[in-house]
Amino acid sequence: MSLHLMIGLIGLLYIVVFGGMALFRRESLSIRFAVESVCLTSIAVILVWLTPIQIHPVWFLLLLYVITLRVRILVDLANVFARRGNYIQAEKIYHLASHLWPDQTSDLIIKVNHAILLLQKNQLNESISMFTEVLSQANQGYLGVKYEAAAHFNLGVAYLRNNNNSMATVEFNSVLDTWPASLYARRAEETLKRQRTKATTHDDNKPAE
Repeated sequence: MSLHLMIGLIGLLYIVVFGGMALFRRESLSIRFAVESVCLTSIAVILVWLTPIQIHPVWFLLLLYVITLRVRILVDLANVFARRGNYIQAEKIYHLASHLWPDQTSDLIIKVNHAILLLQKNQLNESISMFTEVLSQANQGYLGVKYEAAAHFNLGVAYLRNNNNSMATVEFNSVLDTWPASLYARRAEETLKRQRTKATTHDDNKPAE
């Protein structure tokens, strides 16, 4: 098979595979992802076909991956810094990612992870506001089930830390409705059990009238 046909086939398979993965995650297919992938593949095919430039298929695939998934790569990098407690650097990377033309799904992913960072910094009101903004757009189909469950769970944690137990309960129950088989659901269920236990203990300690 000629090189330009191989690169074209790789580009096509890349779109199909990653597009299928998006549907598996219950995310809407990103038009921007498809357009960027098609444009990059077309440019590579033309260069290889009409010029002396030779592009190795592996390097082409790597380039395609880095460019089209740049936002998610940066979010993962920011999360590494956040887990190490380097919140300033993490926020800088989230900010950078938000300015690299993210599609709707990637933009929501940035906000979910940034809101988690704010929660880690105990900036509860800012975190609650950002989670609420993200979840208000969940029904548009751009937020995958993993991130929707994460947003509900962490919003519940934020409410709990803010002494808003009723809203925390609502969010933890939303996790169970969104993705019952997830780790978030198990943790939400454990938290709800602890809340019920505390409530029962509190009632038992009330003086009889």
